[in-house]
Amino acid sequence: MAGRTRRSGRVSGPREIHCCSSDGKPGSVQGLLCTELCVASRPGMDKLKKVLSGQDAEDRGGLAEIIETPSLSWGTRIKGFAACFAIGIVFSLMGTFLLWVPRKGLVLFAAFYTLGNIASLGSTIFLMGPMKQLKRMFEPTRLIATIVMLLCLALTLCSAFWWHNKGLALIFCILQSLALTWYSLSYIPFARDAVKKCFNACLA
Repeated sequence: MAGRTRRSGRVSGPREIHCCSSDGKPGSVQGLLCTELCVASRPGMDKLKKVLSGQDAEDRGGLAEIIETPSLSWGTRIKGFAACFAIGIVFSLMGTFLLWVPRKGLVLFAAFYTLGNIASLGSTIFLMGPMKQLKRMFEPTRLIATIVMLLCLALTLCSAFWWHNKGLALIFCILQSLALTWYSLSYIPFARDAVKKCFNACLA
């Protein structure tokens, strides 16, 4: 009895609390915490993907979701974006090198440089999807830059292949570069304001 009393009076140490996991098997507290942390981190990753892909915060269903959401996986979209953007850079560099070709150098430069800008601009379609890309391009903050950029892209090709005017082709190449830069800055917070302040400081 005394032995039993001493054993029964012994203060037991902290016991490991068990809980049931998602598959019905008991799991430890550490496993539960790891599971909860993993589940909690998923919304953050989903939010990051939504921001990078240009998706809005509100949920959409039906036909709008099917049209606006790309069917490709996230990894495939990243690869497509990188490949298309790299092709645009290669075309632009080729146009710069072809500028020194006798007679038709300026025409080749205008053509390849314009195709490079088109490829670089279209690379973001892999991230946003075509419908989302068009909506963002024609938002009020970048509407003027988009119109000027598209017009200069078309006029550059017209000047190079139909009008055969090298001077106009060069001017439109410069304008499309400026419009594309201003368009790209609209996606960076406060980038346009910083550029405006720099120009004002230089002019002052």
